[in-house]
Order: sequence, then structure tokens, then C-alpha cells
Amino acid sequence: MMKKFKINLFQEIPSSVRWIIETVEEAGFEIYMVGGSVRDMIIAGGYENSSKNFDFDFATSAPPQEVIRIFAQAKNPDGKEHFTVPTGIKHGTITLILREPVESYEITTYRIDEEYQDGRHPASVIFVRSLEEDLARRDFTINAMAYHPLRHELIDPFEGMFDIEKQQIRCVGDPLVRFLEDGLRPMRACRLSAKLKFAIEEQTFAAIPQSMESIRKVAMERFHDEIMKLLQTEKPSIGIEAMRKCGLLEYLIPELLEGYGVEQNEFHRYDVYYHNLYACDYVPPHKPWVRFAALMHDIAKPRAKKFAQHSGQGNVFYNHEVMGERITRRILKRLKASNQEIEWICKLVRLHMFYYTNEWTDGAVRRFLRRFDGDTAFLEDLFLLREADRLASGTKQRTADILEDFKKHIQRVLEQENALKVTDLDINGYDLMQTFQLTPSPLIGKILNYLLEVVLEHPEYNEKSKLIELTRDYLDGKLMELSYSEEHNAEEE
Repeated sequence: MMKKFKINLFQEIPSSVRWIIETVEEAGFEIYMVGGSVRDMIIAGGYENSSKNFDFDFATSAPPQEVIRIFAQAKNPDGKEHFTVPTGIKHGTITLILREPVESYEITTYRIDEEYQDGRHPASVIFVRSLEEDLARRDFTINAMAYHPLRHELIDPFEGMFDIEKQQIRCVGDPLVRFLEDGLRPMRACRLSAKLKFAIEEQTFAAIPQSMESIRKVAMERFHDEIMKLLQTEKPSIGIEAMRKCGLLEYLIPELLEGYGVEQNEFHRYDVYYHNLYACDYVPPHKPWVRFAALMHDIAKPRAKKFAQHSGQGNVFYNHEVMGERITRRILKRLKASNQEIEWICKLVRLHMFYYTNEWTDGAVRRFLRRFDGDTAFLEDLFLLREADRLASGTKQRTADILEDFKKHIQRVLEQENALKVTDLDINGYDLMQTFQLTPSPLIGKILNYLLEVVLEHPEYNEKSKLIELTRDYLDGKLMELSYSEEHNAEEE
């Protein structure tokens, strides 16, 4: 017999939720809210107290074709247009879309799964009429509850409420069976541990290392997506530590483990591994790419340290940002990240060691900005990473005044709207070829880069006639001697 509780999770039920339930029940079928929304509302003490950062999903006894028919004939009392999309009809899932504004709801027929053959998906499903059978196939007890908001009725056959009170993540049934069915579930357990700040129950945790056969079958893209979700939790280090302890981190990002136990220097309280984790935590949750860069920013220090010690230079980490970019690129490609994501994160890792002094000239600032074409969105991310790096040392408690001074200096330079890249010059390659009877060749790029170097130091020279004069001198071998204050590498923090 299923355990039932009376609990009111809504002060006011959203009209679309009420309409969906009433429409299906009027057609003679059962329907309940299921999944993460039920769990999160219970933990928060109700919908109104929750983050509302979740989708409402439903489970029903109605077959998929019946769901389509029911809503094809239904009228929305709010006058909203609606239609259904068979997004996962093979597995019983229909997506109901309402507009305007756009709302989407997944409605899935009660089912049990047949044998899992690829470590992720059942070969086929059998539609059933029993809610309890449907809940029994789910991953964790806290996700295997169903709620009927009109009757204030919670169905909890596997003691999910007990696990919420105990703040633990526990599999439904035998954890090894659950993980061998779907190799992504161990990663989800680690992510939920960070999201909810729950511990992973002992038997559930012990089953993860035994599930590598299934874990290895999962496409890296799926792990990438889970890692990005993990990085949007309040404290991702909780989930990453769980990954380390259960062996997932060694499978997915073994390079990160190289820093475990590797001590740094007087600027750091923590070893390389924990410094990277804590830097990740210090970046705001809505910046997952910057958080990944923070996780990677010192990943090459163990290798750089070995090289320095071998060459007799002591406990230093020269060029770890350059080595770190290469390592990060390999990791992101392994995880099948997008090209845009790879380039953004790798650039953050490469540039995270900037070090500013009040002696910098405007030209030096422009050279710094040239490294990323003065992209203000990237600049914001770079400063977030630099600040996280400082705080994660364990020896700093507040924002450095010098960073604030640097931000102000950058703002002054940006307001001048000077050239920061070749395309900002008041001359182009075609102009050079026409004026000096040149043919297309690498020489054109060399000239333009030289002109940009001059203009970075002397913005007033960005005028076509002056640039032509400078080009003539360049071709005659009369290079302009530039004097400027260059930025230096950061001290080893």
C-alpha cells in the first residue's frame, strides 16, 4: 500500500497546473505532479518559498495518444493557445505548450522500463496503469514522490520524505541496479549533493565505483551538461569532492587530481586541488564558464612545479597559465564542449595571471585590452576569476584596492574609444596594397600589426595620412621606437 501524506505545497495553485490536472481527470485518467519540482517544493516548505527555478512535470495513466487527443479537444479557460509536441512519445512523453507567455509541461504516461542496453536508455518501455510501478523505476527516493495539488495529497512509496528530513540522497531499490541501468545517475547523485547540500547515502555511494561499466557507456556530452548544472549550484565543491571520493573525477577530469596534496607557497593556505575548488566556489553561480575556468586556472601548477624543481628553481610555477590553457583545451574537447565555450574558458585560464601597478601607462592598458579586443563581457569575467583566485588563497579577505584602481583605469581608456585591434585602424590592407603597390602576402598583416602597436601607444596617430607615413618608414626600415610600461606576470599566489 502506497504511503500518503496530506501536505499543502501551494498557497495558490497556478492556473495552468489546475487546468492540466482537471482536463486529464475529466477524461477519466489519473494525473500527478512528479519529479524535481515536488522535491524542491517540499524542501523549501512550499512553492511560494521555493526558487521556482524548475519545471512542472506530470505523470498520468493516460496513454500518449490519449494525452494528445484530450488536449486537442480541450479549451483553456484563460484563453491561452496551446498545442502538444510528441517530444518523447516512444517513452511516453508529450510536451504541452501554452502561450503567451510560453509555458511548457512534460506529461508522461506511467511506465516501467525494459532492459537497459546502452547504459542510458531502456530498449523499450511498457505503459502501465499503476503510479507506484512508475515511481519504482526512478533514480532516487526524493525524486520518486508524486503530488496532487488539488487534493493536497503526497504519494511517497519509497520514503523520500524520510530522506529529505535526513538530508540524504538514496537510490530507489538496489543502487547498483539503478546505476547499471543508467550510467549518468552517479553524476546526478553528485550534482544533487551539491544542489541540495545532502549527503549521498552510504550504500548508494558505495555502488558508484562498481558502476564504471555503465558509466563508460555514457556520451561525454551528457557528462558535460551535468557538470555545467553542477557549476550552477551554490557550492559546486561539494559535488566535485563527491566525484573525487567515488572515482568519477578520475574518470572525467583526472588532471584535476594531480593537484591533490601538492603544496604551494606562502601565498596559499591550501594545496593546488582545494585552491582550484574554492576559487570555483567564489565565482557567482550564474557564471558556469567562469567557474569552470576557476576550476582549471591552476591545473598545470603540479607539472610546472615539477619542472621548476627539476631545473633547480625551487617551489615556483612559471608559465603554469600557458600550460594550463593547453590542458584545459584537452579537457573541454574530451567533454565535447562547444568551440565558443572552449575559446572563452581557455582565454580566461591563459590571462588569469595579470598583474597591474599604478605605473601602467594608458598604452600598457590598451595592450592588455588588445589581448581580448577590449570585450567588456570577457573583461568582467576575467576580473571575477582574478578575485576568486585571490580569495581562494585563504589569505585574502577583501577585494584588492589595486584591482579597483585597474578597473577605473580601464574604464578611462575605454571611454577614449581608441583602437584596440587591427580593424579599428583608420587604414586597411587594401589601402596599403593600393598606396604602396603591394600584393597580398604576410607582409600586409605584419604592417598592420606594427601600426596597431604604434597606435596603442599613440592613439592620436590613428589617422590615415599618419598611418601611411608610418608604413613608408616601416618599409624603409625606420621602425618607430616605442616606450611604454608593460604589464608583468602576477606574483606567484
